[in-house]
Amino acid sequence: MTLEIAPGADRDTWLPAHLQRLAARYRAAGLSAAAAEGLAEQQRALAGTWTVADVRTDGRTVGCVAVGVADRDGAPVGRIGEVWTEPGHGRLRPAALEWAERWCAERGAARVEARVTGSDPLFDGYAVRGQNRMKELTAASVEQGAVTARPMTAEEYPAWRAQQEDAYVFDMLRAGSHTEQEARAKSAADFARMLPEDMATPGQALLVLEAEGRTVGTGWLHHGFLPGVTFGCSLDVLPEERGRGFGRAAMAAGERAVLAAGDGALMLNVFGGNTVAMNLYTTAGYRVLEESRSRDVSGGGA
Repeated sequence: MTLEIAPGADRDTWLPAHLQRLAARYRAAGLSAAAAEGLAEQQRALAGTWTVADVRTDGRTVGCVAVGVADRDGAPVGRIGEVWTEPGHGRLRPAALEWAERWCAERGAARVEARVTGSDPLFDGYAVRGQNRMKELTAASVEQGAVTARPMTAEEYPAWRAQQEDAYVFDMLRAGSHTEQEARAKSAADFARMLPEDMATPGQALLVLEAEGRTVGTGWLHHGFLPGVTFGCSLDVLPEERGRGFGRAAMAAGERAVLAAGDGALMLNVFGGNTVAMNLYTTAGYRVLEESRSRDVSGGGA
């Protein structure tokens, strides 16, 4: 048996099949068909930039590899979009992954990143940098708690925005996914993209969480992020209020707000290294939908 990785595959032919495979993995992970297709579709623009190579054995194409290298504040970062083979040819995937890593390293990337949906042992050697988690909600399953939510006021917004941008930077640094310069640039860009009209941005709900007559936290929900799914950008308990049992109650307050807005599931992201949040989400019933993983390919470790 001979293995060949041949760049130059037809990207236009590959792309719709890739998005279908991605949507199927999202459905297997628990998303509804409409939400799975919507989340896969969000990858179309990025996927359209990949370099696609055929995986061939004995002259027959049995799979594909999609790779890319992008500039991040002057440093090239590799991305692995897909390592796929037909059923019965899974033994070829490790060699295809090695080719993808080498391809990225040859173009100057010291690190390669991948999004892993479901359980895929191929990427066990990659460090977890973040997780997307999700929970289906019903009126019967959402707890009633001591924490309530009200809309944030215009006077409260500036301090909240500054704190959230700093917290986002800290999370990226703790996860090891970005340098400080990269993290600050990404934080500024992401907030500008997600809140272009500040508090008036459609679909965004900014909340203040209260208990026992005082503010104990804040929340930021993006309703309708996917069909029937709200994305929880943040549900935070204030540092001085932590350790008092408000964490789970704050989650429940956010879940009630999701149902009130007409969605039936809450998705959220947690950065790698934040074991406290991961443990909280696990006990609250949030399962892992997808992970962001990365690996050093410069010879310096994970």
